[in-house]
Parts: sequence; C-alpha cells; structure tokens
Amino acid sequence: MDYGLKISPQGKYDLISLGALVHRLDPGTIPFRKATECKIHVSGGEFNVAANLSDCFRLKTGIITAMVDYPIGELISTRVKAMGVKPFYKVFKHNGVNGPNMATVYSDRGYGMRAPVVFYNRCNEAGAQLKPGDFNWDEIFSTGVRWFHSGGIFASLSETTGELIIEAMQAAKKYGVITSFDLNFRAKLWNIWGGEKKASQVINRIVKNVDVLVGNEEDLQKGLGIRGPEVTAKSKLDPSVFFSMIDKVIDKHPQVKVVATTLREVKSTNQHNWSAVAWINGKTYSAPTAELNVYDRVGGGDGFASGFIYGLLTNEKPEDAVKLGWAHGALLTTFPGDTTMASVEEVRAFAEGGSARIQR
Repeated sequence: MDYGLKISPQGKYDLISLGALVHRLDPGTIPFRKATECKIHVSGGEFNVAANLSDCFRLKTGIITAMVDYPIGELISTRVKAMGVKPFYKVFKHNGVNGPNMATVYSDRGYGMRAPVVFYNRCNEAGAQLKPGDFNWDEIFSTGVRWFHSGGIFASLSETTGELIIEAMQAAKKYGVITSFDLNFRAKLWNIWGGEKKASQVINRIVKNVDVLVGNEEDLQKGLGIRGPEVTAKSKLDPSVFFSMIDKVIDKHPQVKVVATTLREVKSTNQHNWSAVAWINGKTYSAPTAELNVYDRVGGGDGFASGFIYGLLTNEKPEDAVKLGWAHGALLTTFPGDTTMASVEEVRAFAEGGSARIQR
C-alpha cells in the first residue's frame, strides 16, 4: 500500500521502542486512601506498543530502557520477558535506600460516575537519567530494524530524555528505519520543569525526525504548540477538529506522512463510545463507532497505536490498518492492566464486525 512510507519488508526486529518502564499499582475500584491491596501491572507508554505487537500480533520487538538491579526491577524485567520483548537495558545499581528507582504509577479504576485517578512517584527515576551516549545505536540498528517508536511520556521525564529520543531517531533515519512518536501529552509530568512551552520546544525538535505521529487535537495543540482550530466539534466522536489541524501539522513538519488518533466519548467510567481516525499520505480514514463496557481504560491508546502500526507493517489497506488499531484498543479496555491479553485472531474478528456473542 502507498502510505508515503518506505517500510523495509524484513528485519531482525519489526519494531523497537525507547521509553521508561514503570509498575502501576491498581487497587481496582477502591480509591487509594481506602485501599488495602493492589495488583501490579508493568507498563510504560512506549513499552506497551512493543509488548502488544509481540504478544498479540506476533511480531519481533524490543525495548530500549533503564533497569535497576533490585527486586522491583527483577519483577518488571520478568514481565518484559513474558511479553516476548527483547530488552536493551542500561542497568543502574540501587543503593538500598533512595534509588535510583523504577517509577511507580498509582491508578485506581474509578466506577460509574467516579473517574479514575492517576498520580505518580517518579522520584530518582532511572529512566529519567538516560541520556545521549548511553546506547550504541549503530549496533542496534545495523542488525535490521523496520520501525522505531517513542513518545511524549518519555520525553517529559527530564532534560536529557528528549535529547536521547532525538539522537535515536537521527540514527534510525540513517539506517532507513520508519519512525513514530505518540505525543501522549501529560500536563503533570511537563509542569514540574517547564510546562507547555518547554513541551512544545522539545517535542517539535523530536517531530522533525518523525514519519508517523499519534495524538489527538489536544496533544497537537499542547505538544506541538499549534493553535486550536476554528472548527467546533459536534461531539467527542466528531473528527472535524482533528482533521482541521492536519494542514498546520504538515506545514510545520512536512516530512510527516501519517497522523492518527482515537476518539473517545466518556459517558461514565465504564461506558465509552470509541472510534479512531487517521490522515495517511493526504487521505482521511475513519473507524466505526463502538459502545464499550470498560473494565480498565489505561492502555487503550497504546492498544490503538500498536494495532495501527501492525496494519502498516503488514501492508494492510489504510482503512483496515485504522480498524485494526481501533479494534485492538477497544479489546484492551476489557482486560486488567496496560498491555494486551487479546490474540490477533480476536482483533481481526472484531475489526471485521465481530460481536460479544459467546464463542463455542
């Protein structure tokens, strides 16, 4: 298919991500101030894409990241291995007292009209200490990598992580690797060291090296510093605002060939209407709208990104790539945790109009 991308037909790795690994503590529907126990999910916006592509879509993936040699690091690295993702670690030694640490994300699931609440402990985080020069990009990319992915969560962690993404993307381009970036704007993370102004400065420098961009209209406005549209959306599922901003994105970054996002209308914590849209090499595509009964919403956007990237990597029709991302993101909200428990067959069945009838 003509996506405007020159995707290598083969390589040792279909995709490698760069980002920070975290563990998310999940007390379910109980608010943290009343919690007595938690589940532990291993996550990271950039890792989730690699994990989903490996576990669900059966592609060969890797994660470039920081690891700390203490029990939490061991827990996380075991889950990375279980998802079939090849790790490229810079290992930090824990001093037994205050780190460096693997970041903790606290996120309850909310319920009904009570929204989920997310907060962090990223104090002395190993991932934030990663910097240019920490990895041998020639060694990594010369093995044959088809796609390189990173995101705005990792870029927001420190003065050095955005520089590391730029270094990695420039190396990827040298080897003809397709690059993608999920804007994933997180105000809480940017606000502690510069806010939207700093975010726009850092992210625009990154996006100069990007082929495929994932992000909604808020991400585009706050991450790229693009002025909001004059168009007014009829609903959260109306793609007109998103599409009205594409010209501004391409004027600023003409090398970008694909921009995609999910559309989500939240009726309650457990009831969402869900769709997805993409601008691919000058044409627009939309997925259907599904009514979701949401078990755990965290990771749905990464679920979309991974399914969509899978469609592009496997040369699906553009509209089918969007549907695969939409279907996988929808299914991911029905599982606990941030990474997939779906199979590619289930994703394809849903994308092709499957239902929730019992499978006998």
